[in-house]
Amino acid sequence: MAKGNYQKELDRILDRLKERGDRPRLLLHVCCAPCSSYVLEYLNTYFQISILFYNPNISPESEYIFRLNELKRLIKEAGYEESVDLLEGNYDPASFLEMARGMEDLPERGARCYHCYELRMREAAQAAARLGADYFTTSLSISPHKNADWINEIGTRLGQEYGVRHLPSDFKKRSGYLRSIELSNQYHLYRQNYCGCIFSKKEARQREEEKAKDVMSS
Repeated sequence: MAKGNYQKELDRILDRLKERGDRPRLLLHVCCAPCSSYVLEYLNTYFQISILFYNPNISPESEYIFRLNELKRLIKEAGYEESVDLLEGNYDPASFLEMARGMEDLPERGARCYHCYELRMREAAQAAARLGADYFTTSLSISPHKNADWINEIGTRLGQEYGVRHLPSDFKKRSGYLRSIELSNQYHLYRQNYCGCIFSKKEARQREEEKAKDVMSS
């Protein structure tokens, strides 16, 4: 898929909303509190936001619960309780493992990750359709480790499938990722060192072991 300028596309949509004085409903899939922090700050002015926390890839369950609780804390401490709804998706790691079957040994940012994006974004599109939301999107594109082209291609396709407009995004742009770090420090948010799945955790552990070896040998 050709690279797009998703930030410019988003700018045009937000400009139109501001001109009309509209504040449509947005279903926002989120993966964790740090990634959500900037996206909520950015979009809350333009949309009535319903947050969906649906991440069956996260393992173990204690990690999942901790990330969910950090999101709840952010919503409360940042003052979004009156303006944002939080929807908790089912924690069903078996659905992620079934999706990843045959791709367990693929590296991060490969086909397994593409299908993981789709798994979570499909749930978001379905939720948006049930709620009658005007748009849906995900906070995933704020990460420099996530492929914004894939995310927007999947979102466009699912939007057509479920009849809900996908809000284009590349939230890392305009220093969005840096702002998320600032907000994470401000609210003392837990910043994980792996995306959430057992495969990324394994790679993170290997990186740490290699780093430790380099330190010892230097």
